[in-house]
Amino acid sequence: MHEGTPVTGSRLTSDDLHLYNEGTHYRLYDKLGAHLVTQAGRNGTHFAVWAPNAEQVTVMGDWNGWNRSSHVLLPRGSSGIWEGFVPQIGQGAHYKYHVVSRVTGRGVDKADPCGFHHETPPHTASVVWPLDYAWNDAHWMETRARKQTLDAPLSIYEVHLGSFMRMPEQANRWLSYRELAPKLCEHVLQLGFTHVELMPVMEHPFAGSWGYQVTGYFAPTSRYGTPQDFMYLVDYLHQHGVGVILDWVPAHFPTDEHGLGDFDGTHLYEHADPRLGFHPDWKSYIFNYGRNEVRSFLISSALLWLDKYHIDGLRVDGVASMLYRDYSRQPNEWLPNAHGGRENLEAVSFLQDFNRAVYHFHPDVQTIAEESTAWPMVSRPTYLGGLGFGLKWDLGFMHDALDYLSRDPVHRKYHHNELTFRSLYAFHENFVLPFSHDEVVHGKGSLLAKMPGDEWQKFANLRLLLAYQYAQPGKKLLFMGCELGQWNEWNHDSSIDWHLCAQPLHAGVMALVADLNRLHKGEPALHERDTDGRGFHFIEANDTEQSVLAFVRCGHDDRERVIAAFNFTPVPRHGYRIGVPNAGAWTELLNTDAAVYGGANQGNLGRIEAHAVAHGSHPASLTLTLPPLGAVFLKAPR
Repeated sequence: MHEGTPVTGSRLTSDDLHLYNEGTHYRLYDKLGAHLVTQAGRNGTHFAVWAPNAEQVTVMGDWNGWNRSSHVLLPRGSSGIWEGFVPQIGQGAHYKYHVVSRVTGRGVDKADPCGFHHETPPHTASVVWPLDYAWNDAHWMETRARKQTLDAPLSIYEVHLGSFMRMPEQANRWLSYRELAPKLCEHVLQLGFTHVELMPVMEHPFAGSWGYQVTGYFAPTSRYGTPQDFMYLVDYLHQHGVGVILDWVPAHFPTDEHGLGDFDGTHLYEHADPRLGFHPDWKSYIFNYGRNEVRSFLISSALLWLDKYHIDGLRVDGVASMLYRDYSRQPNEWLPNAHGGRENLEAVSFLQDFNRAVYHFHPDVQTIAEESTAWPMVSRPTYLGGLGFGLKWDLGFMHDALDYLSRDPVHRKYHHNELTFRSLYAFHENFVLPFSHDEVVHGKGSLLAKMPGDEWQKFANLRLLLAYQYAQPGKKLLFMGCELGQWNEWNHDSSIDWHLCAQPLHAGVMALVADLNRLHKGEPALHERDTDGRGFHFIEANDTEQSVLAFVRCGHDDRERVIAAFNFTPVPRHGYRIGVPNAGAWTELLNTDAAVYGGANQGNLGRIEAHAVAHGSHPASLTLTLPPLGAVFLKAPR
């Protein structure tokens, strides 16, 4: 054994190897990767990596002059894992694995698939790093379960950390995790959101991918700091009562040479056949969900964020692309499953295993699927044949609402079904209603820019859109900048347009979002039965000529009722009669035409008396003023 060769010794038991190879080891991060240990009385780092088709694996770094041959790892039987201990290697050491394939004979330098920290791109080495942190969020962790149930108010502020706020006076640099913590938290609390959802923070080489092309599934990107800096951000938000959801991307990964692709000279993490293993749209590799070790790798990644970073939920990106073998492919570009169908049965099984594992170990979190098709039972339990997610994005709502509101009001009466269609499926799944980053990029225009009319009408339409989102059954999600009424599309290379806060119409949109969140949290009728059809029914669904819509939301206590009524034209509706469940004084909780929001103050002076005059199927009725391009929320008398 020459100088510098790793000494023998292992942190992996035979049980670890067995569970890993059968796909049920869900804490791989405890065993694989780089771990600071003391062995035979010496401090150093234990390295372990999976490369079953390698002829040789060495570890190299800034501590051995990046020598590809001096520190040889040893194989653990037939497990495919190579490991070794290198003394005197401590925190901050940079390293890579040099993997020589016995199939191709070629050697490649690879970042650590299970590394906890990596160099800041464009550099690609991994960094030896512990995950120690003194958390101060015990109260949040002990009480979060009831804040994340299906009948709790859940309103999510979607954030891209690199462009939430920048420092233009300092070469437009982004803020660190620790700098972001108080600024992001203050804004979220001011607006009343319950959670933030962070677009992928996992390490990724290309900033323009927004984090959706991941190379480091176990590491927060070092662009904004260390793992402990990211923990500080989560901890800070938790201490102020704000939950944290992460985007997680098990659908595909990039082809960068230092990443997971062709890891040991074979298609280890991905399918070898490009009809299964290569994504034609994103030019990236697709995981082989039928391979046991890949399943362990991915589920271990998911659990790391919940175990070590106290994350409150995982939003799984690109689920539809996982479920269908022919997703975005021509007829001759995909392979059917064993039964001749287009369903990816291995991906279905993986997603069910993922959800079972997450909810087994962390029953107080939520998993959320971005699934754009009508795949059944996405948010239903696996024991019933569902995928097991807690929630699913309702992309149909997003597209229908935006299509409708982007039309000139004179044409809206011909498209009234775009508003009412959702009622046919609104309770088939547990839905999140998103206005996400995807709708304000690539030439689609900002939410405000999509709206028709002059400046006043654009702002009124935007306020109407947001009120419609908050009135509908389902949890809420709004992408950063939309609450400001940005004119410009989102640009990941610059800050959102904070200067707009000083302009009255934009400040009015922010004030409305804050009041909508306040109502959403404070009125049981607006959240308790988000996933229960007994909490919703139409009062007026068919007034296409006047483009009016009205419905009732109810809480667990049926006496907790809120009516939402909408006028989607610029013509005020005075004396508009609607049926209501009971007579008495109904309180006007919110009016999007209020002057404080930038409106003209056409409304109902805070209350309306309903009389025992039957209207439609209701025993009582009231007449109200529906402001132009406006919405009103009315609370039932008790």
